[in-house]
Amino acid sequence: MESSLPGLEAILLVGGQGTRLRPLTLGTPKPLLPTAGVPFLAHQLARAHSFGVRRIVFATSYKAAMFEPAFGDGSAFGLSLEYMTEETPLGTGGAIRNAAEALTAAPSDPVLVLNGDILSGHDIGDQVRTHIARGAAVTLHLTEVDDPTRFGCVPTDGDGRVTAFLEKTPNPVTNRINAGCYVFTRSVIDRIPRGEVVSVERETFPGLIESGELVLGYADRTYWLDVGTPSAFVRGSRDLVLGRLASPALPGPAGEYLALDGSDVSPEAKVNGGSAVGAGAVVEAGAVVSGSVLSDGCVVCSEATVVDSVIGRGARVCSGTVVRDAVIGDGAVVGPGNELQAGVRVWPGVELPERAVRYSSDL
Repeated sequence: MESSLPGLEAILLVGGQGTRLRPLTLGTPKPLLPTAGVPFLAHQLARAHSFGVRRIVFATSYKAAMFEPAFGDGSAFGLSLEYMTEETPLGTGGAIRNAAEALTAAPSDPVLVLNGDILSGHDIGDQVRTHIARGAAVTLHLTEVDDPTRFGCVPTDGDGRVTAFLEKTPNPVTNRINAGCYVFTRSVIDRIPRGEVVSVERETFPGLIESGELVLGYADRTYWLDVGTPSAFVRGSRDLVLGRLASPALPGPAGEYLALDGSDVSPEAKVNGGSAVGAGAVVEAGAVVSGSVLSDGCVVCSEATVVDSVIGRGARVCSGTVVRDAVIGDGAVVGPGNELQAGVRVWPGVELPERAVRYSSDL
C-alpha cells in the first residue's frame, strides 16, 4: 500500500474524554486503551505509515501528557510525531487548526486528518489521490451502514460532491455516513478561526458547501468501526485478533486468541473468539474466556466465564463467576458465584462479595 505522496502529513484527533467508555477511560485516554495487545493508536499509526504517511501531529487535550511517553518521537513506527495540546477543548475544527501550527505542508498540499477512535479498512492512498485529482477543498471518507438512522447522513450527487450534512432522522435519504477520515487542502485548514471552538461537521463543512467549494465524498463499504462504546471496543479488539481487519501493529499472528509475553494461560482453560490476554494476566484451569479483552495483570480464576467483556488491569474474576457483556474496572474484584451481564460496569477498586447474585446495573 502506498500513498500518492510519500511525504504526506497527518493530524490525529485524540482529545476526547471517552465518556461512553467509562470506567475504562478514567485513568487512560480512549486512544491508549489496550486493543488487541497494543494501545489502540498503534494500529492507526502503523496503518498510516503503510500508506506513505511519514509525519503525524497529535491533537491532544484530555490527559495530554500520557501520549508522548507512549509513542515518543514515532521512530518505532517509522514516523515523526509532534504533539500539540489544547488548553481548553476547541471542538474538531479548533483542534485541527491548533494542530496545524506544527505542519510543514504547503498551502496546496493535502493533509490527512484521522479521528483517534476509528478502525477502518479503507484505502487511504486512494482517498488522497482522489482528493488531488478532483482538486477538492476537503475529501471525506463516507461509509455505508445498514442502519443509518443512528447517524447523521451525508448525501452526495452523481459526481461524488457532498450536498449536505443531515442530522439523525427516522427517514434518512442515504445510508452513507461521515466515517471520520478527511483529506484537507492545507489552505482550507488555515481558514478555520484560530483559538475558537469550531465543529467541522456543523460549521466548516456546511460553510464550504454553501460557498460552492468542492467537498467530496469518498464512499466504500470496507471494514469500519467507531470504538466509542464498551461493546464496540471489545468488538474492535476481537476483529483485529481474528484478522477480520489486518493491522501491521498486531503483536502476533491472527487467531482465536492473542497472549502477550508474560501472560499465563492454562492449557486446561478455553480461550477463543479473538480474546486478547495482557502481560502478566492469568487464566486458570477450567476458565472460559471468549471474545474478551483481559488487561495486564488481571486474573480469571478456575471455572469462571468471561464473554464479550473487558477485565481491567489487576482485576480479579473469582471462581464460578460469569461475566458477560460487562466492564470490570482496574483493580476490581468480582467474588465467587456472581453473574454480571447486560452491559454492567464495575468501577475501579470495587469488591463484590461472594454470593450468587445477578447484576444488571452499574456498580
